[in-house]
Amino acid sequence: MEQHRLKRVIGWEPFLFLLGFFAIAALFVSRMGFVNTLSTIMQTAYKLLLDTVLFLTAIAVIAGALSGLLQEFGVVALIDKLMTPLMRPLFGMPGAASIGAITTYMSDNPAILTLAADKNYLRYFHKYQMPALTNLGTAFGMGAIITTYVLGLSALTGQNYFLAALVGNLGAVVGAIISTRLMLLFTRRLFGADAQALEEEPQPLPRTHRVVRTGSAASRFLASMLDGGKTGVQMGIDIIPGVLVICTFVMMLTGRPAENGLYTGAAFEGIGLLPALGEKLQGIISPLFGLTSAEGIAVPITALGSSGASLSIVTRLVKEGLANQHDVAVFTAMCMCMSGYLSTHVAMMNALGYSNLTGKAIACHTIGGLLAGVSAHLIYTLIALVV
Repeated sequence: MEQHRLKRVIGWEPFLFLLGFFAIAALFVSRMGFVNTLSTIMQTAYKLLLDTVLFLTAIAVIAGALSGLLQEFGVVALIDKLMTPLMRPLFGMPGAASIGAITTYMSDNPAILTLAADKNYLRYFHKYQMPALTNLGTAFGMGAIITTYVLGLSALTGQNYFLAALVGNLGAVVGAIISTRLMLLFTRRLFGADAQALEEEPQPLPRTHRVVRTGSAASRFLASMLDGGKTGVQMGIDIIPGVLVICTFVMMLTGRPAENGLYTGAAFEGIGLLPALGEKLQGIISPLFGLTSAEGIAVPITALGSSGASLSIVTRLVKEGLANQHDVAVFTAMCMCMSGYLSTHVAMMNALGYSNLTGKAIACHTIGGLLAGVSAHLIYTLIALVV
C-alpha cells in the first residue's frame, strides 16, 4: 500500500511547482507556439498509444503466453541450471534472467515484465535482483530489430556491416553488465542479499523441484498459455501512463520542426534540446566514441528517447558518407543498450513496483549506455589494428 504523509496547505511547494511548470511550458510555447505545442502533445501521445503501446501490448501477450509455457513445462528451470554458471559471474543474476534477455532482444524492453509477473519465475530471484531486471531487459531491447536494420545498410553502400553489427552487440553486452551490476550494488544494500522475491511464500521451494498445474498435459498447455497471455494484457495497461507521458516529453525535447523549418502541430515535432546539448558536449563525447562526424552525436542522444528514431539518423549519415563502419558499430551498441530507456524505465519500474528506484535505474543505465559505446569503439579499433 502506498504510504502518504501530511504537508501544510500553504508552503513553498505549490509555488515552486507552478514556477517550474510554467518555465517548462514557456520553453516549448516560445519556440512552437501555444496551439502547435498542445497539438503536438496530443498527436504524439495518440501516435504512441496506437503505434507503440498497442504494439508493446501485443508483444507482451505473445511473450507472456510463451513464458507461461516455458515455465509450466520446465524449460526455464532447465535454462536456470545451465545458464547460472555464466549469468551469475557476469551479471550477478540467476540463469533464468537469460530468458528475459532473449525475450527483450527479440522484441522490446517491456517484454521482460511479463516474465517478472509470473510467480514461478520469481522463485529464481532474490528481492534485490528484481529492480535490476529493468536494466538487464532494456540493455537487450530491440536487439534483433537493430541488428537486422544495421545489416540492411549494405543495400545503401554495398559494404558488409556484419562486423559492425557483431561489435555493436558485444558493446551492448558490456553495457548491460555494467548497468545491471551498478543497479545491484544499490538494491543489495537496500533489500539485503537474502530476501526472496516471492515474499508471501513461507517456505522457499526446493531447487530440486518446480510447481506445475494439475491436470493433463493438454489442459496444462492451454491454461499456462492463456494465463500468461492475460498477464501480458495487464502489463500493456500498466505501461500506458509511463510511455505516453514520459515518452511524449522526451520526444518533444528531441524532435525538430517539419522539413520546411516550421511547426505544424504534427506528432513528434519538438525543440531539439537534447541533440543541441549533445553538440555542445561534442568535444568531450566524440573522443570517447571515435565518431567520424560531429553529427553522429545526434544518434545516441535520440536513442535516449527512441531507438527507432535514432536509426533513421544512422541511415542519413551513412547515405551522406558521414558515418563509416566503426561509427555504425558504436551506434549499434548504444541504440541497443539504451533502447529509448528514458521513455520506458519509468513505466517498467512502476510496473515492477519499484518506482522509488527509477532515478537510480536511469543513472546506472546512463553509465552503461555510455560505456557500451566506448567498448564498441575500443573493440572495433583493436580488431582493425589486428586485421
